[in-house]
Amino acid sequence: MNTTMKLNELALIGVAAATITGCTPVKTEYASYELYPVRSSSLAEMEYTPEATNFTLWAPTADEVRLMLFDSGDGGHAYKTISMVSDKEGTWTAKEEDDLMGKFYTFNVKIDDKWLGDTPGINAKAVGVNGKRAAVIDMEETNPEGWAADKRPVLASPVDAVIYEMHHRDFSIDPSSGIQHKGKFLALTEEGTLSPGKLATGIDHLKELGITHVHILPSYDYASVDETRLDENKYNWGYDPQNYNVPDGSYSTDPYNPSVRIKEFKQMVQALHKAGIGVVLDVVYNHTFNTTGSNFERTVPGYFYRQMPDGGFADASACGNETASNRPMMRKYMIESVLYWVNEYHLDGFRFDLMGIHDIATMNEIRKVVTAVDPSIIIYGEGWAAKAPQMPEDSLAMKANIYRMPGIAAFSDEMRDGLRGPFNDNHQGAFLAGIPGGEESIKFGIVGAIKHSQVDNDSVNYSKASWAEQPTQMISYVSCHDDMCLVDRLKASVPGITPQELGKLDKLAQTVVFTSQGVPFIYAGEEVMRDKQGVHNSFESPDSINAIDWKRKAEHADVFAYYKGLIQLRKNHPAFRMGDADMVRKQLEFLPVEGKNLIAYRLKEHANGDAWEDIIVALNSRKEPAKLAVPESKYTVVCKDGLISEKGLGTLQGSEVIVPAQSALIIYK
Repeated sequence: MNTTMKLNELALIGVAAATITGCTPVKTEYASYELYPVRSSSLAEMEYTPEATNFTLWAPTADEVRLMLFDSGDGGHAYKTISMVSDKEGTWTAKEEDDLMGKFYTFNVKIDDKWLGDTPGINAKAVGVNGKRAAVIDMEETNPEGWAADKRPVLASPVDAVIYEMHHRDFSIDPSSGIQHKGKFLALTEEGTLSPGKLATGIDHLKELGITHVHILPSYDYASVDETRLDENKYNWGYDPQNYNVPDGSYSTDPYNPSVRIKEFKQMVQALHKAGIGVVLDVVYNHTFNTTGSNFERTVPGYFYRQMPDGGFADASACGNETASNRPMMRKYMIESVLYWVNEYHLDGFRFDLMGIHDIATMNEIRKVVTAVDPSIIIYGEGWAAKAPQMPEDSLAMKANIYRMPGIAAFSDEMRDGLRGPFNDNHQGAFLAGIPGGEESIKFGIVGAIKHSQVDNDSVNYSKASWAEQPTQMISYVSCHDDMCLVDRLKASVPGITPQELGKLDKLAQTVVFTSQGVPFIYAGEEVMRDKQGVHNSFESPDSINAIDWKRKAEHADVFAYYKGLIQLRKNHPAFRMGDADMVRKQLEFLPVEGKNLIAYRLKEHANGDAWEDIIVALNSRKEPAKLAVPESKYTVVCKDGLISEKGLGTLQGSEVIVPAQSALIIYK
């Protein structure tokens, strides 16, 4: 995660949290948040027909609620104000017997003689520019042609996924992308786009690379970019939630028209699905951009956020607040929101920012309802928080509790930092820099964070015990949008690194990721050696820092070919994606090595029904070749010296092999 707080990535693991013993809500008739009435129907706040529109707002502590109707999404005054009526289960209702198509609306709640301010509600599905007013539209009219026939790509197991994390501007904004709709949802619908070197960019590039899912950074309506001033090219990653259930207007071609952003988001999903690629949305339910002025706080003050024992807002997100997923209506809100994106936008997965702030019960309930729609939808998240949440640690969706959340995965910072070095020191290297000590952390990641007799957990960097029940519950990665990208980190942590070494170590790092038993994940542009000029936290850096320069695809053709080869190797060989802990324990065996900075393992026999027998993977980060003892046999080489060929790069005979310096060797009987 990252926000306008300019945070570095934080990996808080196993922090004891104080438990709230009591809270004092605004209305004294509710002694505890557990006693607030729960709305039994859906949280829909607007139901339109041409004859009449019904409005319903859950605001149980309100003394009075007004509904304001507007002709436009910004500017001007309400043309009509309606007093809403107190109804059952803490709701307030109003009915306007007129055709409101194309109109906009807000609510205003009054508590103790104070009006809290206009809000589009907590559950707007369409908004005007900058998301300040909700809109009345016909959702059917936002469906692109053929939308009813849109299907999610088949995914038999999460371990078959290859996830590509991208930001809309980064991916397409550079002139070298050859894309017309630069920085927009529609960029991912354009086919035939080319770099200056006449190489595929855009969606054709993704197909060529072979990834199965794009993970798009937050693309709901977020607050930190002014949609009325897009000519300024203000940049942000989007970890600043404002309206959770509406696409962001800055990525649409017309942020003033509420229907455009919705239709264009659907067109993007449809185009990716036609290309065989699923769409994962980065969701940030753990905090909101602001607190007192947020839609939640202007509706039911105090309810949707956790408090400290002194009554102040808790702040496990380090962004000013933390949401209270454990409270019934916040839990209901999160569940309905996820289901809305699944059903209305046909999404294929969700990545939960600071998932460790949410409680286990809520995450398991989300997994349950999503599975009922489509079991192939993937869910993963950051298994940590920025500070200690206001709930007991054993109740939270922390990494250490992943084994209690079947079907939900977490990122392995053990593997990441065992490879590149600790997150809190850009200049400190690890395995890739030839520094010993990270081997067990990498082995922990290779097996998918499951219990394995050959992994010495006492020597693993962050986790002294396995935390995944199945390897499908671990995301394998070496870098993402947070922290330095891989190229920059290697430059910072390997003194005097040469361009040749940079390419070799980049390839070695991703070989670990793609041959591990977890779910592989890469940061967009790494396949063309993207850098961000050494910027550690580029959440509001200009395009000159963040944009992917597609000329690099020609300049680093060998790296792109290697990434593509790794992905194809994983897809074609089920030994690298067993997806079952018992099978991994039985068929993945680490080989003894002499010295440090060398890791080798064997996938025994025809692991997971693989056509290849006894696959051996050796990873050498030393600056000199390494000798490795292997079972006596004749082997075919498929990966060596930064090249991959499943047809073979030659053969080896005997009981010893030489693993080239700073690279991987993959062979099979």
